[in-house]
Amino acid sequence: MTEKTIGRIVRSLSGFYDVQTAKGVITCRGRGSLRKNNDTPLTGDMAEITVEGGKGMVERILPRKNRFVRPAVANIDALVVFAASVNPVTEPYLIDRVAAIAGDQEVQVIICINKCDMDPATDLRRIYQNAGFPVIMASAETGEGVEQLRALLTGKLTAFTGNTGVGKSSMLNRLCPQLKLPTGEVSQKLGRGRHTTRHVELFCIAPDTYVADTPGFASFDTEQMDVILKENLQYAFGDFAPYIGNCQFHDCTHRLEPGCTVRQAVEDGNLEKTRYDSYLRLYEKSSQIKNWELK
Repeated sequence: MTEKTIGRIVRSLSGFYDVQTAKGVITCRGRGSLRKNNDTPLTGDMAEITVEGGKGMVERILPRKNRFVRPAVANIDALVVFAASVNPVTEPYLIDRVAAIAGDQEVQVIICINKCDMDPATDLRRIYQNAGFPVIMASAETGEGVEQLRALLTGKLTAFTGNTGVGKSSMLNRLCPQLKLPTGEVSQKLGRGRHTTRHVELFCIAPDTYVADTPGFASFDTEQMDVILKENLQYAFGDFAPYIGNCQFHDCTHRLEPGCTVRQAVEDGNLEKTRYDSYLRLYEKSSQIKNWELK
């Protein structure tokens, strides 16, 4: 007997999808038509599945409120970007690219600066507090910031992301010790971590509170991330908002044009230079993308 039901995908791994339903977790394959229609199931998706003989098949994906390529998640309420100033050091550009992608889809971004017991990360804290992000100074080792982070996660479906070795899984273990997720050491020589999370999995850490742990990334991995049309990019930088529309030219790209209020704000110290530098790098990348390539 074939049964049809709806559930949420809580794990995606090698073409198999664990779907949480009212009757428990069902492991499914994806119907071939999904791939044909370029509709690959993602962790966080609500899906209609059929179950026969204990085996499931994902028939269709319900409408999403958002989706991301990297991390490969859907329907999230917030994205927590993990960073650190030591072992490994996080480049602001990595944070800015992820934050811009989330901002382009109007998803809340929370910056969690981990390993503060090893380095206070003064510069990172200043940059992102000045840019208007919620910033949590944390240490998965000592427990600093854990309860503050928990409060921001409550009642939401959130994804953790950040460069490899920055402590996403360690923080999840702090938030929910019974998970006992594997964590890895960071190479002192190379200054980067080893991948311990190799797939995207959704964990329930409290009633109505879910966190997706995602594989870490390195600098070169940003090439695999979503792209933003150049005309939309300025709006993905929330700290630019007070200055947009006040430039001398209505179609100002905030690069070389005279009378640009964004550039003036950078010169006056009202916008962080690293944020503006990231905008320029992303604009250059976005300029190479045509609208039809995003369809």
